[in-house]
Amino acid sequence: MTATASPPIVVSPAAWKTLAVSSLAVLAAFLDTTVLFVAFPDIVASFDDVAPAQLSWVLNAYTIVFAALLVPAGKIADRVGHKRAFLVGSAVFTVGSMLCGVAPSAELLIAFRLVQAVGAATLLPSSLALILRAFPPQKVPVAVAIWGATGAVAGALGPTLGAALVEVGGWRWVFFINLPIGIATLVIGRRLLAESKDPSTALPAWSGVVLIIMSAGFVSLGVVQSEEWGWADGRTIGSIIAGVVLLGVFVRHQRVTSRPAVDLELFSIPNFSWGNAASMAFGVAFTAMFFSSILFLTEVWGYSILRAGFAVAPGPALVAVLAPRFGALAGKVGQRPLLLIGGALFAVGGLWRLVFLSVEPAYVIDYLPSMFFTGVGVALCLPQLSSVVAQALPPNRLGVGGGVNQAIRQFGGTLGVALTIAFVGRPTSLAEANDHFGLVWWLLVAGGVATSLLAAPLGRIGPSAAPSGPAPVVAATD
Repeated sequence: MTATASPPIVVSPAAWKTLAVSSLAVLAAFLDTTVLFVAFPDIVASFDDVAPAQLSWVLNAYTIVFAALLVPAGKIADRVGHKRAFLVGSAVFTVGSMLCGVAPSAELLIAFRLVQAVGAATLLPSSLALILRAFPPQKVPVAVAIWGATGAVAGALGPTLGAALVEVGGWRWVFFINLPIGIATLVIGRRLLAESKDPSTALPAWSGVVLIIMSAGFVSLGVVQSEEWGWADGRTIGSIIAGVVLLGVFVRHQRVTSRPAVDLELFSIPNFSWGNAASMAFGVAFTAMFFSSILFLTEVWGYSILRAGFAVAPGPALVAVLAPRFGALAGKVGQRPLLLIGGALFAVGGLWRLVFLSVEPAYVIDYLPSMFFTGVGVALCLPQLSSVVAQALPPNRLGVGGGVNQAIRQFGGTLGVALTIAFVGRPTSLAEANDHFGLVWWLLVAGGVATSLLAAPLGRIGPSAAPSGPAPVVAATD
């Protein structure tokens, strides 16, 4: 008696269109980050009367507010509708980009970056929720891998595109490039996307949002200003302690409030808890790797911005090629083996830099191999971390659960930027600069190892193993 083959799982054209539109907006959000890393030295040069540590808030203010708003934005999207939240977020992000491009001062640039952060935080969890609702459960790993690979495409385009824009028109054009993408997303998304929502979701109390923003802000302030204040200074220690205390107050507040910003019970799901812990560790290491690569090439090896942009592009390009293939593989073997290998390879890339990088430029022999290890590591880890968390979520918590994961990764990214700036400091010689970057390379090693260790307890989760819950209401396309 021969076994009957299972019928092939068919993905509707509407699902693929949803993935394309959602990924387009995410491309702009991630492209903005990678491009800005390249443009940061030009921003420092434009506002030469402002200290680099203060200007780092152009990066950190965005990531802090972005991360803090992701979770409540996910809840709001579950309540009011994922399509509606996605389109509103895209519009706000596009307007914020335009305002950043015309900002006349560093203070206004930081303020307009907060507008961008609000928009990005609104569109990101809703974009993932739209994809999760559109695809059959068996195809979720592939869909999320493609969605996650969008960040890698942004990484591949960002350095070269950003460098070219800076060379031709200055840093302002790295914001203007978002305008056509935003307009296209709004026009196409309004026509193609289908609405889904869960009206029973309670909107979060803003007191919790304020607490988490203040917590992240104080920790980042202490780390960023440590180079100027000193690690043993009372202001540095006090800021970090204040951030940790506020985090504890936030957790306590979430346990007692009737309208929490974070559903803490989600952390009772093992894969959700371990997946987010690994996302935090990898977020620190990944962001530090990307940001420090540009700084090292320009400050130690003396590369121009344009040359540095081309130099770092092969790594993200490798991620863009491999991530969808690893997503298909994860659907067969699970995410855990890929994360174990990916974290280890990323750590090897950090070790390679520690051993081989010096003040003498040797791109092909010393730098390029490290990008191979980190690139493969990112392709194995980044989409799988989102996928393993997404598959563990109840159907009525797709927006908020995805927002928690992205928020944790963004908080990791904030810490990665802050630590990179603190470690690099203001060296007085190339040799001293190379030593300072060694601290960052150790951070890559630690982040890769921590990712593998935190992924070790993960269990393989299939669609049927995800926690149950009431299904969202799905409406026809507006």
